[in-house]
Amino acid sequence: MTRVATPLMQQYQQIKSRHANAILMFRMGDFYEMFFDDAEVASRELGLTLTSRNNGGAADVPLAGVPVKAVSEYLRRLVQKGYRVAICEQVEDPRLAKGLVRREVIETVTPGAAFADDLLEGERHNFLCAIHVGETTVGLAAVDVSTGAFRLVLADRRDAPPALARLGPREVLVRRDDRLVTDLALPLDGVLLTERDGWEFDAALGREELARQFGLHSVDGLGLDSGHEPVIAAAGAVIRYLRELQPAGVPHLMRPTVETTGDTMPLDEMTRRNLELVESLRGGTDARAGTLVGVLDRTRTPMGARLLREWLLAPLVSPSGINRRLDAVAALVANPVARAAAAVELDGVRDVERLAARTAAGRVNPRELRGLGESLIRLQPLGTAITPAGRAGLLADVVDGWDPCTDVASDILQHLVDRPAATLGDGDVFVPGVDRELDGLRALRDGGKDGIAGIQTSERQRTGISSLKVGYNRVFGYFIEVTNANRHLIPSDYQRRQTLTGAERFVTPALKEFEEKVLGATERIDQRERELFENLRQRVAAATPRLQIAAGRVAMIDVLASFAQVAEVEGYCRPVIEDGFDIEITGGRHPVVERMMPRDRFIPNDVRLTNEQRMIILTGPNMAGKSTVLRQVGLIVLMAQAGSCVPATGARIGVVDRLFTRVGASDNLVRGQSTFMVEMAETSAILNMATPRSLVLLDEIGRGTSTYDGVSIAWAVSEHLHDRVGCKTMFATHYHELTQLADELPALRNFNVGVREVDDGIVFLHRMQPGGADRSYGIEVGRLAGLPPNVIDRARAVLRLLEGEQLAAALAGDVTRADEGVRPAARPEQLGLFGVGSHPALERLRVLDPERMTPFDALQVLDELVRLSRTEGRA
Repeated sequence: MTRVATPLMQQYQQIKSRHANAILMFRMGDFYEMFFDDAEVASRELGLTLTSRNNGGAADVPLAGVPVKAVSEYLRRLVQKGYRVAICEQVEDPRLAKGLVRREVIETVTPGAAFADDLLEGERHNFLCAIHVGETTVGLAAVDVSTGAFRLVLADRRDAPPALARLGPREVLVRRDDRLVTDLALPLDGVLLTERDGWEFDAALGREELARQFGLHSVDGLGLDSGHEPVIAAAGAVIRYLRELQPAGVPHLMRPTVETTGDTMPLDEMTRRNLELVESLRGGTDARAGTLVGVLDRTRTPMGARLLREWLLAPLVSPSGINRRLDAVAALVANPVARAAAAVELDGVRDVERLAARTAAGRVNPRELRGLGESLIRLQPLGTAITPAGRAGLLADVVDGWDPCTDVASDILQHLVDRPAATLGDGDVFVPGVDRELDGLRALRDGGKDGIAGIQTSERQRTGISSLKVGYNRVFGYFIEVTNANRHLIPSDYQRRQTLTGAERFVTPALKEFEEKVLGATERIDQRERELFENLRQRVAAATPRLQIAAGRVAMIDVLASFAQVAEVEGYCRPVIEDGFDIEITGGRHPVVERMMPRDRFIPNDVRLTNEQRMIILTGPNMAGKSTVLRQVGLIVLMAQAGSCVPATGARIGVVDRLFTRVGASDNLVRGQSTFMVEMAETSAILNMATPRSLVLLDEIGRGTSTYDGVSIAWAVSEHLHDRVGCKTMFATHYHELTQLADELPALRNFNVGVREVDDGIVFLHRMQPGGADRSYGIEVGRLAGLPPNVIDRARAVLRLLEGEQLAAALAGDVTRADEGVRPAARPEQLGLFGVGSHPALERLRVLDPERMTPFDALQVLDELVRLSRTEGRA
């Protein structure tokens, strides 16, 4: 950086040196200015004009600036592009400063540490995570500064990636050059990665940071012991980083919730993607269209929407915990009046979590604080509305000790006007009668308006100038304006202020005195309202823990009521949750697909997975609905374990510890992986992580390589899941050879999705039925898709050739290409990989006993086999 001589630039360089990894927005009056490399980056990313600043003899430095009033939009764009931005404010009044105005960085905004609404998504947390890899476990510490949420997750190494993916952080802290983190293959695409020194992840320092943050003697009170060293280390790192970003601290940080492996069902990236839980595979402007959350989310508050997303991405594995949610949902289904009354109150509740956090952090404005009060005033009637539903399950946690925070709401609403200005100084904020001093200043200010009219009347009478006007602007203050035609009537005590094209502006000693009195009152009003607002903010901030608890209970009511509403409207049933192995679904439906078509058009299906029938090979043609059946089973299980009713006429769910889906494949060019490599990597992850309590849903394996390789891999994978893992498995495939596994694997059953052949076409029945399919009907699907008739005809001819139905004709050269009349090359018949159909020669061979045959017998049998093969070939 070029050395500069001016005191201002010296001050800038000193501050910038402490925030070298951030773009420094340096407050200069009504602008935030950026210099040197920051100016060039901002100019490029924001489309700003790049200018320069003179440095008193030194070389000019690049300069780019944005107005203070428009900074939010520029800040949003920089942060969304992954930049850190340090906000450097003037921390003293320039009018009172002696020499250079003192400036300090009051906040550093990063993708993972933001308060402003335009940097956040209302339906999801904005987590900043720290990761520490221990000897056998991984610690994740996640903080959402916009709500105060604090999560600590202790996971096995194999479960760390799905745990991080569930949190969906915007920014992740790791130790510098930490190869262990790299080895975990964490989902970090699109996430800002921030490297920190290794000492910041020291567990002993982490204990000190946690105890200091929450005013504790030790961290034992947080449920942390020696077995939680990795999460303690990660927590210390994230708290220390936040103190750098927020010099005023994070007083609204809630005590952390601690999760360990086994508390919830880990969902890996491919399962979340394939089941389209929160994001659609089809993309589009509405990311939630066609997703499970899009079907289930009838919440009315941002807190509820965030909690619903959390529950769906972290299904429970404890039957008692699941049933507590289901008990509450059932109570609300049975009491629609209470649910409707609660919905009315929820409609008026804003984002209490984030408003409370902003209040505690000193970032709330008058309009937002008023919104917090208006939200809190609805808690009392909300508690009354939900009471008739009873205390079943989680409702007991909500109702017991319900705190409507009425005192906090009253304090806010009794002090702030109905529609306060968004910014202090832009209008009245406090109601009359709140403060005697403020009322007196307002009377002086408002009386001044009447005084202006009086001065104008008296001056017109004194001068005889009927067109004389008294006005005001920010540059010249109050003035008397006289047109040029009346200049000869101007009194001697008028002092010229400004000359216009057709008039002159003047002041008088009396007008100056009046101006000082009125403007002084306005300035004192602004100052007094700031003092009163800060006092009110601090009183509300003192109640932050109560507000956060209340917001959590509101969110729970919102989610439970949403589940109940969907269950009633969509005809869902309550699942029976057990600790056993079996899964039995009667009349199961796909919750998303059925919403996209008329209800009577969707064909429900029964699925039964037990110890005696734990693997299903599902065959059938394309478009028959194999993938839909697989996905609906996965979604029903996931919904049940999240605490929701399910789309079925009946369901008995033995809780699963992991849910795996492998559907389709795509390449990963960034990592140099082909489509088939991705498919094999996903399959490998399933085989290595599945347990006997898992549910595995496979939709094709081995389709990215040669037929024999693919069938062999699919065959071996099926045997492994059946024999070695012993988990519940559904495998949809076009490899009909796999149906032969039913003869070898006792707990495997064949099913197919039926079709009906009508004339030259087919009708899809979309219904599972016992037995394997013998055809894929791919050509018929191609015909439905619009392939040209000549292509369909030729495909049918080639299919007959490959299936051996026209083998003799082919060898004789009788089958020709329909479009060119060219005969295909003759090729020998090839036996299938896992045997062929019944053939007389083969049947004769199966009953032979060579050890008991004489040479003459052998010659006779050989002659017989030759005759059988030739006769069958002519047939």
